[in-house]
Amino acid sequence: MSEIVLMSDPRVAAVPVHECGEPLIDVRRRPLHVDLRKQGDSDAFFYLREGVLERLLQAQARLPAGLRFLVVEGYRPPGLQRRYFEKYAARLRAEQPGWTDEQIRSAASRFVSPPEIAPHSAGAAVDLTLVDADGRELDLGTPMNATPEESAGACYTDAAGIGEQARTHREIMRRALTAVGLVNYPTEWWHWSFGDRYWALITGAASACYGPSRQDTRE
Repeated sequence: MSEIVLMSDPRVAAVPVHECGEPLIDVRRRPLHVDLRKQGDSDAFFYLREGVLERLLQAQARLPAGLRFLVVEGYRPPGLQRRYFEKYAARLRAEQPGWTDEQIRSAASRFVSPPEIAPHSAGAAVDLTLVDADGRELDLGTPMNATPEESAGACYTDAAGIGEQARTHREIMRRALTAVGLVNYPTEWWHWSFGDRYWALITGAASACYGPSRQDTRE
C-alpha cells in the first residue's frame, strides 16, 4: 500500500484475529538494551510476544557493527492504552474545537492507536531506537515519542526535512526490521510490529495471530 494507513482505518479493525496463545516474554532475558523512561507508567513495557522478540533479535544481528537497538516500550496493558488515547484525543479536541469526533479519532490515531486494535496491547509492537557501542542514542531526526504537532510532522518515518544522518539511521533500522518481517507505522519512525491487525493488513495476511492480551506480566 502506498498511502499512509492510519490505525483508525476501518480496514484495520476488520482484520480477523486468530489468537495463537503465544506468551509474553521479558526482553531483559535477552541481549537487548532496555530504556527505563516508561517505567513510571508500567513495568509491563519490558514484555513482547515471543515471536516478536525473536525477530527483534534477528534484526539486531543485521545491524552494522557497533550499533544496537534500544527498546523503549513493548507491551502496554489495555487500560493504559485507553488512558493514553483518551488523553491525547482530549488535547486535540481542546486545540481543534471545530473538529468532529471522527476527525479527532483519526488525528489521534497518528500517535496513539485506538485501544480496541492497539498493537502494543497485543504485545506485538515495540518502540525502539538505535544506540552506539557506548549506549548513546543516535540522531533519528526527532526525540522518541515526539507528536506530529511537536515535531511538525518530522516524526513521520519518510518525513522530508530531517538531516541526512537521521535519514541514514532510519534506513538502517528499516532494512534490519523489515528483513525479519516487522512493519513500521509510518507516522512514527520508532514503532514496529509483527502479528497484529495492522501488520496483517499491510502485509496482506489473512488474519492477525496476536490479539489484545491481559496476561499478568508480574514475576
